[in-house]
Amino acid sequence: MDLARFRQTSDCKWEMEPEGSMRVPCVIFGSEELLKEMDEQVLDQLRNVAALPGIRNAAFAMPDAHRGYGFPIGGVAAFDADEGGVVSAGGVGFDISCGVRTLLTGIPADEIRPRMEHLADALFASVPAGLGGRGRLRLDARETDAMLAGGAAWAAARGHGERGDLERIENGGVMEGADPAEVSETARRRQRDEMGTLGSGNHYLEVQRVAEILDAGAAAAFNLRADEVAVSIHCGSRGLGHQIATEFSKRMLVAAREAGLDLPDRELACAPLHSKEGRAYLGAMRAAANCALANRQILTHLVRIAFCKILPGSVLPLLYDVSHNLCSLEEHEANGRVKKLFVHRKGATRALGPGHPGIPAAFRAIGQPVLIGGTMGTESYILAGCAGAAAFGSACHGAGRRMSRSQALRQWQGRDVVRRLELRKILIRTPSFKGIAEEAPGAYKDVGEVIRSAARAGLARPVARLEPMICLKG
Repeated sequence: MDLARFRQTSDCKWEMEPEGSMRVPCVIFGSEELLKEMDEQVLDQLRNVAALPGIRNAAFAMPDAHRGYGFPIGGVAAFDADEGGVVSAGGVGFDISCGVRTLLTGIPADEIRPRMEHLADALFASVPAGLGGRGRLRLDARETDAMLAGGAAWAAARGHGERGDLERIENGGVMEGADPAEVSETARRRQRDEMGTLGSGNHYLEVQRVAEILDAGAAAAFNLRADEVAVSIHCGSRGLGHQIATEFSKRMLVAAREAGLDLPDRELACAPLHSKEGRAYLGAMRAAANCALANRQILTHLVRIAFCKILPGSVLPLLYDVSHNLCSLEEHEANGRVKKLFVHRKGATRALGPGHPGIPAAFRAIGQPVLIGGTMGTESYILAGCAGAAAFGSACHGAGRRMSRSQALRQWQGRDVVRRLELRKILIRTPSFKGIAEEAPGAYKDVGEVIRSAARAGLARPVARLEPMICLKG
């Protein structure tokens, strides 16, 4: 990316003033190294987002940003419904409410290592993964409606996990305002066999060692201890969310035309928030978010069962669960006033700072846990939200791709990647070696540099660094 197009306003903050049809500035967070590596399309897409009606403050991109559909992945933008603001399916993403949840074990890594092979096999047998992976649950129409309305609370009430888990999930495990009636029969059919499945692509289940504590006070509040084991799950709403995004992307093209909106890019199809189409999408999107929350809750239950088979008596309390593909109604300052805004986060994580009422009481003095996945061969991080609510209280969500999946396939062989990782004592379980090649660690940016940039930009502060031990990939 050409840095001459920006004004550097701080160590890791770069700004482009409005030009042409842009209504607000574009702001990208990241080190000079990360921005130079970013493709130009990130800025092109961000400029298009900055031209949408009702946008407030700026169009933001996180340090892990790369090209997406409509919005860049790592894009954040907030819209004011009272000022003609819009909602965009491309601003949320196709895997609605894709997110990460992290479980704690309290078990020292040295107790896990002699059992790693057995644990990896038990997890792989328990958790369906991969494209077309089928779960063990079959929901009829009535139960599907209940799941779409109830999220993780629905799953916990049916024995998948514990009610206490809900206190450690964003929005209490349920996204209010869901409208199951707006979810098509096609979307429901695609999800019929996919509840309690991991999926494919960059989704994973990873057993991790807490390798380093970076903030002792926050780590104590999060109950993180060096050399103990954690488990992170990264997945979303599977076929249902993808179908909703596909359908509404088409419907929003018509809605935008009817509303007289001049779209800078067809992929930015949107609808006014106060319109019938806008309300319909929000209802369907929230239902898909509940599907994702229910899915991660069921997977948590399966992980706990697998752990108890290999390590009897294991207890895996939930640290936190946070989504990174959502549009949320939140209060933020815009034009000198606190207003309710619809915040789109696509490949970006909510990172609320200390004192925010939306944070569980146990973390309120510290800030929200922010869960950042690396790759199956690199470290992951747990951070805490910072005061100041930069970018509407948002942070990055991962390392961010530096090359496409097709490029990765030309450069790596899946079996070779697995062998190299096993030499480093990282066990991989997967139904698809092609998927492993697509997700090779070298296809991603330096997650450490992404985290350092997020910290220097004031988006979130690092609490702990985790290293992979076992990774299940779809």
